[in-house]
Amino acid sequence: MPEGPERGPDSHLIEQHIGGSLLLSGGFLEVRRDTVRLPDGSTATREFIQHPGAVAIIPLLDDGPDPQVVLVRQHRYPVARVLLEWPAGKLEVGEAQLACAQRELREETGYSAREWAFAGEIHNAAAYSSESIWLWFARGLQPGAVSPDEGEFVETVTLPLAELQSLDARGELFDVKTLIGLRWLQECLAGRREWAWQAGA
Repeated sequence: MPEGPERGPDSHLIEQHIGGSLLLSGGFLEVRRDTVRLPDGSTATREFIQHPGAVAIIPLLDDGPDPQVVLVRQHRYPVARVLLEWPAGKLEVGEAQLACAQRELREETGYSAREWAFAGEIHNAAAYSSESIWLWFARGLQPGAVSPDEGEFVETVTLPLAELQSLDARGELFDVKTLIGLRWLQECLAGRREWAWQAGA
């Protein structure tokens, strides 16, 4: 459960955990109601989802000035729509981020990658979820057979980066990790961010 330091430059903002209860335990999510002490000494409750974390992959079919990128289309039940997204999936217990990224890319798209570069971490819904998503770039893609999880139905899509940017400009991209990953990719291609590539396993 979340805890913060009792002292430091942000002590006037930090809420301290003082108790709580588990409301629901699902297949991999937990819903909690915690009691916190606020910076002014009063108390409040915080209801949130405890999530194990996930990875998302930004796969580049080539790394030229306008690369082709690989995405997936998937129906997202809570919002009742099909979204265009970077391939992604949750971390298994004890699984390393890169291993998860490699597994999810292979399962959802069939591709394996020769090289990987860590992009960064995001909190996609920090007001009510502990979830972190770690984004990875992948290049040197080799095609293979898809092997989605049971009950998972995804469609692999290959687009020129310019077309993905056009979708964004028209307000037709809705998935937060995909929007942020696109921004970071644009920053990297413009030379304003750097990749540190490593060989894939």
